[in-house]
Amino acid sequence: MIHEVQTEAEMLKLGEELAATLHSGDIVLLSGELGAGKTTLTKGIAQGLRILEDITSPTFTLMNTYPVSAESDVKTLVHIDTYRLKNQEELLEIGVEDYLGKPTTLCIIEWPEKIEGLLKNKKTIAITIEHTKNHTRTLTIERA
Repeated sequence: MIHEVQTEAEMLKLGEELAATLHSGDIVLLSGELGAGKTTLTKGIAQGLRILEDITSPTFTLMNTYPVSAESDVKTLVHIDTYRLKNQEELLEIGVEDYLGKPTTLCIIEWPEKIEGLLKNKKTIAITIEHTKNHTRTLTIERA
């Protein structure tokens, strides 16, 4: 599935719409250049799940968790950013395996290529965000 957005508001709206299609245990993999809109899309998904907290990029903390307020089978959103990750062991040390693919949890992972080993045999939804012409971003969504 392919979507095009031109503004931050459109990216947030797409995230809200995606939230309605996501379920507990899902692992969403966000790929794209710096500034592509990965965290903005995550904010939109969080809005769709009625998360009340401000969503920030976990670039320095590696992982943030948020309680979900919406009527949903998802109870916790886990936002992981592996951009500054030195090795997979760093994520294991903070307990990421307690969340990946677990019931009641939705995981969103930025820069997933850095932790491919942890994602083997996991059902994932891959979203690639590309800068295209005229400030447009093209999102390609593939369910594995």
